[in-house]
Amino acid sequence: MIIQLEPTISETAKADILARIKALKYKATEVTTQRAHYLVAIGKADIDLRTIGQLPGILDIHRVSDDYKLVSRKWRVRPTVLDLGDGVRIGEGSLTLAAGPCSIESEKQMELIMQHLVDNDVRIMRGGVFKPRSSPYAFRGLGMEGLKDFHRMARAHGIKIVTEVMQVSQVEEMHDYVDVFQVGARNTQNFNLLDALGGVDKPVMIKRGISGTIEELLSSAEYVFSGGNEKLILCERGIRTFETASRNTLDLNAVPILKEKTHLPVIVDPSHGIGIREYVSTMALAGVMAGADGIIYEAHEKPEEAASDGAQTLNFEESARLIRNLRKVYALREELE
Repeated sequence: MIIQLEPTISETAKADILARIKALKYKATEVTTQRAHYLVAIGKADIDLRTIGQLPGILDIHRVSDDYKLVSRKWRVRPTVLDLGDGVRIGEGSLTLAAGPCSIESEKQMELIMQHLVDNDVRIMRGGVFKPRSSPYAFRGLGMEGLKDFHRMARAHGIKIVTEVMQVSQVEEMHDYVDVFQVGARNTQNFNLLDALGGVDKPVMIKRGISGTIEELLSSAEYVFSGGNEKLILCERGIRTFETASRNTLDLNAVPILKEKTHLPVIVDPSHGIGIREYVSTMALAGVMAGADGIIYEAHEKPEEAASDGAQTLNFEESARLIRNLRKVYALREELE
């Protein structure tokens, strides 16, 4: 069960609640986030919640049977909406778009892409400065100096940044230059990194693991939430299957399933999901119709010259057309609902 404590609860009242939970043979874990103070109580005995809920200092109490409790919609029915500031929001009630290159390459490249985003009223830019690559000889990003340039230029254009963090030691140094930390598919079960991101007051977007299940994705989000950070986004980016006709298999089944299981925003990455430029737009539109709260895709002024992932990256003409169509499809979805 999840117990939300009153903000002004006394230490005596909290001690009484913990003693009552222990007497019921439940184990309680305290979780303090940016928004509230919770007790997550785990046990097997079938109890009447009223025996706990009536105690002084308790604001709310819910029974949650899922292994992932704090991110479950069984507890928080209303969807979470994240406010990045300056009118940029992620969650139900709007369609959030984010675009940009796989890798940040130069100031000239960033200027061109940011102007493209501004021209099309897209407020979030994706771009990697630390890139996990399958080959050790491939371009692996511009590092912290590149991120500082990215941040400076993004602020000048009124754009928010989402970029990947790869290890615990990077979290602190990247913090002031990032609007959304991205946990890539290879790090979805890097529990040390998830624990570290639980201690920051910045949104975290967790991508589904390369062969990860929906339950494993939700459990990864639970790590961050239980560490103190409620600002979470889930990203379906395709999974590895036996199919070889595309880079990955974009699991659009996951979108409505996640929307039913969790209160967190769910977005789709069709670029990694299919890995073939000609089909990225189609899968992005399908993601919106499946119920996604947003789309994040790769765009570059000259995809054929991109340092990485050019085969799945849209040029500016394709990107502008996709943005127009995404908004039309989202409006249609809202009308059908």
